[in-house]
Amino acid sequence: MNTRLTPESVLELWSRTYNTKGKPDWSHIFPYYHPEIVFQDSIQRIEGIADFAAMCNRLAKRCQELQMDIANITQHSNIIIMEWKMTMSFRRSPSTPIFGCTRLTLGEDGRIIEQRDYFDLWGDIFNGIPGVRNLYRFVMAKLFG
Repeated sequence: MNTRLTPESVLELWSRTYNTKGKPDWSHIFPYYHPEIVFQDSIQRIEGIADFAAMCNRLAKRCQELQMDIANITQHSNIIIMEWKMTMSFRRSPSTPIFGCTRLTLGEDGRIIEQRDYFDLWGDIFNGIPGVRNLYRFVMAKLFG
């Protein structure tokens, strides 16, 4: 297995992970992660491949379906950045699209040593709820805009 990732290989690997009917399966991409992976998003920080794999498997267990559409992907030096739309479907809730970006930092051996996901979880969820969407945007504009 060649562990040196490129935008093309990331696109192919991530497409196999998410774009199937039913639950996602990350098992084929775990070998591309360094044992000391540091993952962070707006909710959590995870260190180590065992905890990262456990987090991925918890998400798969909670979701009825999870799809990711990668809009753009680029690489500069040891950084690969992708822009995406992830659509999640949980038990009794409608499908919810979340828009974001992922920064993958490749280590010396070519495996992912750091992953940072950027997204506005509540803004994207509230966009699907009439009334709440407008209130959330109003509050955010008053506080931060």
